Amino acid sequence: MKIVVLAGGTSTERDVSLSSGVMIYRALKSKGHKAILLDVYLGYQWEEGKQDNIVSIFEKERDWAGELGSISEQKPDIDQVKAMRPDGDKNFFGPNVIRLCQASDAVFMALHGENGENGKIQACFDLMGITYTGTDYVSSALAMDKGISKELFVYHGIPTPAYIRFQKGQEEKETISFPCIVKACCGGSSVGVSIARTKEEYESALAEAFRYDDEVIVEQYIDGREFSVGVMEGKALPVIEIAPLEGFYNYKNKYQPGATVETCPAQLPVEKTGEIQKYAEKAFTALRLKNYARMDFMMNRDGEVFCLEANTLPGMTPTSLLPQEAAALGMSFDELCERILKAAVR
Repeated sequence: MKIVVLAGGTSTERDVSLSSGVMIYRALKSKGHKAILLDVYLGYQWEEGKQDNIVSIFEKERDWAGELGSISEQKPDIDQVKAMRPDGDKNFFGPNVIRLCQASDAVFMALHGENGENGKIQACFDLMGITYTGTDYVSSALAMDKGISKELFVYHGIPTPAYIRFQKGQEEKETISFPCIVKACCGGSSVGVSIARTKEEYESALAEAFRYDDEVIVEQYIDGREFSVGVMEGKALPVIEIAPLEGFYNYKNKYQPGATVETCPAQLPVEKTGEIQKYAEKAFTALRLKNYARMDFMMNRDGEVFCLEANTLPGMTPTSLLPQEAAALGMSFDELCERILKAAVR
């Protein structure tokens, strides 16, 4: 099949997306697909003085991955990326991105964060009849907004930490006791997430979260173990435990090899594993998710489980969780990508 792997963009998770895109691109190539890798924001420029037939681009003998794919400890400089396209304020999609997506049999979404997981691109593709991996625009928007996600969790009986949400400039009418978690309402990869143990740390955490969003979530801190569960077409994968060597599971610990100990399958009693998987599947249904996703959980010292959020386009980097869970079932990375792709085409 002719496949566009779509990565990059202008979210704070840009580097993670490019790393995911490189791995997905190489996996699909190994499966015999005519895959190309595009940065959704920078697009593809014709060679000077030459304009190829749009379909022939999929036949090019070229390594589209190039030098892409490494993730630094620091978040990317988005202003620097935007400066590479003076017309970026007029059209989010880079040159020829839409044309190439329309010429493909499917788009493999390797985007993360804003304008990748918030449903806007999915809605655009639906209007244009472009097939893509992952869930649709409605469920993408529901899962991206942590406040709405939590409301749906509560309604459907899925345990989640106590929380309040408020907008910039709005007076706080409720409080959560210290320690608490402060996070941007629509962020990802733990960007804009802090633990606050004092009033001073709380004010600093709010300022950091408001850098990335005009709405924040303040959430009960759960002291205990952290887990994640992938769900594919409604069925939970093995549970993975995440144990950072220092601090919590922040941007650095997520993407720097060796920063976190990950155990899959997690060492849990059978009934506790089943409970977490059951809630992961319930969250998948409650958010109207399709194709695949990943749910994050905490378990406190008393063994109580809490669902934190859903990730509709989970990372597919060298340290990502979903590929490790698939591997625990004997599914290689290449096979995982193929399965996701086939489910989308169906």
